[in-house]
Amino acid sequence: MMIVLSISGQYYDTAKKCNTLNQEAIMGYISFLKERNVKEVTINSYLRGTRVIFSYFMEMGYTKPFKITLIKTEKTIKPTYTDYELQLLLKKPDLNKCNFSEYRNWVIVNYLLATGNRASTVSNLKIENIDFSNETIILTKTKNRKQQIIPLSRSLVQILRDYLKYRKGSNDDYLFCNTYGNRLTVYALQHTIYLYNKSKGVLKTSLHLFRHTFAKKWILNGGDIFRLQKILGHSSLDMVKEYVNMFSEDLHQNFNEFNPLEQFTTVKKYMPMKR
Repeated sequence: MMIVLSISGQYYDTAKKCNTLNQEAIMGYISFLKERNVKEVTINSYLRGTRVIFSYFMEMGYTKPFKITLIKTEKTIKPTYTDYELQLLLKKPDLNKCNFSEYRNWVIVNYLLATGNRASTVSNLKIENIDFSNETIILTKTKNRKQQIIPLSRSLVQILRDYLKYRKGSNDDYLFCNTYGNRLTVYALQHTIYLYNKSKGVLKTSLHLFRHTFAKKWILNGGDIFRLQKILGHSSLDMVKEYVNMFSEDLHQNFNEFNPLEQFTTVKKYMPMKR
């Protein structure tokens, strides 16, 4: 077996130099990446991949056991679409005047906001994945490579029903296709939504922002984080907790209105005093 890794800017032939792979080498690798201004999030992605390979080396006895720890990163508040931007994007086009692409893009935006799905998941959806009877959809392409079933909102069910009457196609066809009926690749999906958003006067064009917006709206509307975890397909609550922390400022909205103490305090103000 011959595997080559880049650690600290040097190449190691693992068939001969596994004994030199240790925690010190990993620290050197991190320093090497930081000197080249690689983002902390990207460094952690590299470390996760490295950790998988090294776990195998340790299991096979190629190298002595040691722990690879991810570096601490600064948590930044992820941008989301504003209510005004969503109103612009969700305004239904006139089917008598628009072309298929514009209508399809409008449906995609509705789908993204209603599900929080990743671009790769949306790109691989097929018509047969939709179960209108149970108002669910089967996600066959997910980040953790596990099939997932999520509910569809009532509004989205109707939007998809109308869309499929317009789009037609057989069960094994892709749900969101190009004008030739072929699958929209992730790149094509990103590009077409970029153009759609621009045409609506919205400067934000990222597909992933719909995922952040879904999470934010879910939390602010009082949705529980356990169901949010399942819907977004996260293996743990860690990312969901990050969402809660990121949008903590927004949790102040209507805080007094929903706060139990404020409710009782308000009642006491207007209760007649007993004599």
